[in-house]
Amino acid sequence: MTPQRNTGAGAEAEIPEYAGHYRLEECLGSGGMGVVHLARSTSGMKVAVKVVHARFARDPEFRGRFRQEVAAARRVSGAFTAPVVDADPEAERPWMATLFIPGSTIAEQVKQNGPMNAGELRRLMAGLAEALRDIHRVGVVHRDLKPSNVLLAEDGPKVIDFGISRPKDSELHTETGKLIGTPPFMAPEQFRRPREVGPAADVFALGSVMVHAATGRGPFDSDSPYVVAYQVVHDEPDLTGVPENLAPLVTRCLAKEPEDRPTPDELMRALRTVAASYDTQVFVPPQRAQEESEPGASTGAPTSPASPASPSAGESGQATAAATAGDSGTGGKAGTADGGGKPRGRRRWTVLAAGALAVVLCGGALGAARMLGDDGAGRGGRGTAGGAHSASPALADWSVQPMKRGGQNAGGGTGGLPQCVYGARLLVCAQAGQVSALNASDGRMLWRRAVPEGDGPVKAPALAGGLALVVTESGRRMEALDPASGVPRWQRDLTPYPGVRTVGDTLLLTAADGRVTGVDAATGRTAWSRPIPGLSKPYFVSFAQDAGPLAYASSTSDDGRRTRITAVDPATGQVRWEKRFEGTVVPAGTAGDSLVLLSEGSAYGDVDAVLRYRPGDAAPRRTGLGVALQGVRATVHGDRVYLLTFDGSLVAVDTAAEKELWSLQTAVSRGSAPSADGRHVYFGAADGRLLAVDADKGRLVGQTGLRLGAESDRVVASLPAPTAVDGRVYTGAPDGTVFTVDGRAPEDW
Repeated sequence: MTPQRNTGAGAEAEIPEYAGHYRLEECLGSGGMGVVHLARSTSGMKVAVKVVHARFARDPEFRGRFRQEVAAARRVSGAFTAPVVDADPEAERPWMATLFIPGSTIAEQVKQNGPMNAGELRRLMAGLAEALRDIHRVGVVHRDLKPSNVLLAEDGPKVIDFGISRPKDSELHTETGKLIGTPPFMAPEQFRRPREVGPAADVFALGSVMVHAATGRGPFDSDSPYVVAYQVVHDEPDLTGVPENLAPLVTRCLAKEPEDRPTPDELMRALRTVAASYDTQVFVPPQRAQEESEPGASTGAPTSPASPASPSAGESGQATAAATAGDSGTGGKAGTADGGGKPRGRRRWTVLAAGALAVVLCGGALGAARMLGDDGAGRGGRGTAGGAHSASPALADWSVQPMKRGGQNAGGGTGGLPQCVYGARLLVCAQAGQVSALNASDGRMLWRRAVPEGDGPVKAPALAGGLALVVTESGRRMEALDPASGVPRWQRDLTPYPGVRTVGDTLLLTAADGRVTGVDAATGRTAWSRPIPGLSKPYFVSFAQDAGPLAYASSTSDDGRRTRITAVDPATGQVRWEKRFEGTVVPAGTAGDSLVLLSEGSAYGDVDAVLRYRPGDAAPRRTGLGVALQGVRATVHGDRVYLLTFDGSLVAVDTAAEKELWSLQTAVSRGSAPSADGRHVYFGAADGRLLAVDADKGRLVGQTGLRLGAESDRVVASLPAPTAVDGRVYTGAPDGTVFTVDGRAPEDW
């Protein structure tokens, strides 16, 4: 078809027929910078092509800025953005083509159908938070997030038009130039100090977009952009009509000062509270039936439908604490009620009814991004594995709350989800406000060490050099504790080091300039400090089952076509081996003398194959997957790799036989990283359940009760993997408890 003429104000005489080899078929919209067209490639693929207005094409400064933004757009293309297919910033009329995504924008949806309902709003906010996380982590600030720049696709919201300056979009000007953005969705700092705009401005815009989606108007409304600017800087937002459970979080997004707004990770952490409420309804398979569940069982699970925020649910979650939270910490086998000795029968599960959940930011530092590697058996995180299954004497199941009664955190809760590391028959656990150690045999409290308010641990401790290494949030400080007594042995300021990883008995610290320092974990003394050849800023991963052990750093080319893996000796800093792989690959674990990697076959980061590479071989052994997997967390046990996706698909791959063994849909959204012990695969759910799957048959064989507790509105960014060792499985739950069950008989959980 002949491309349409642009008949708007200031229009070009004629829109070109082609942009590169893409035939322009239909005008989708026009803005201050250019026109967006529906177009087709030679093969017939639909794309959206943005063609820059001719008057900007003649501006060398604009061309330079456009080149930079095309590069940025390529980096951030992902599951919640429109992937860049092609671009030519050097053309007579610069253009950029992105994948065409059918769907209306938020602005169109609200105009045609009115405000969104509460469920749609929750999903929208979660999707936008994930999109901003992906955009910000590659150093890009959108600066113009607004309802017309968010497409509502079938698989979730897609952010478009990010990162490209729009000289004509704003009606306000500064003395030094034009403000970038659209006034009703701009943050206060975009008006006050536009040269200092950072990622927090996008979070403010997200809050404004949510108000528009919920009400059809913005939080600051006026016909005059000047009045809007004044309101944004000085007035409180109008949140009338925003759902009650979202309003506190939207208010935080609309804080006047950037530092007072939540990060995208914090938003995702808070919004998972709601996800937990309907995830549990999707998949709570029945165990062997019994006539009735025992009330008050020490699992803390409600025995009848109840809101996770209701008093009954909270009291049920606290029943265990009342019997076990004391310093003795001893509990009977999970299933005794109030210490009364009633045996727990196998449950007939009831579905937890969704209730009104107050969405608030998680109060402690446990939701912060992972900083430490975990070096005991079965630790959490990508690519870790549980300890080997072995015969062990019968141990009673137990459940304790490490947070001392009467000494709760500032929010009056139980300190959030405990994140623990196992070693030397004890568990060292981190919670907001404290670090503690428990006897792994019976749950007895060995010691408890308070952490100053606002300086809580950010991840499970790491055991190295005979000490427990704990990273705290305020000032990024590391404290090395004696695991037997909790007595501090040494401390170190981590502020200069954005990268921190524990490998074996060495702490690896990566400075902002890329220099790596190796620290002896036993003494805290510097063992070596040097740049790693070929790596500008190495961030390391390591794996518990690695006999070396080695630290692995990845470096992927900008176009994603090649990845270099460098294996470093943590004790000396010397490079042991280096290998270049085709495509984007991510280390996931070790199998014998080989490194196991996940191959990401698309710009979305979907995993389409598992690789097994033995140093010295010309090429890795490759096992393709039947279906590409999204949001994968993996563990390696022996020759097998277990992959759990964000939507609950669990897949087993045999890297020796080079075949996919089985696939199971669990519907546990955003579960923990899995652990394995040879007989079973274990993983946790956001509602506190621990699930077990037969490692050979791919069949669910057991799950514990719900453990949401009274603080069901407080969740962490990621769940720790269970620890499977000596036939036992240890894990923490959102109700503040640490518990263990017999991993040899999950059908009795």
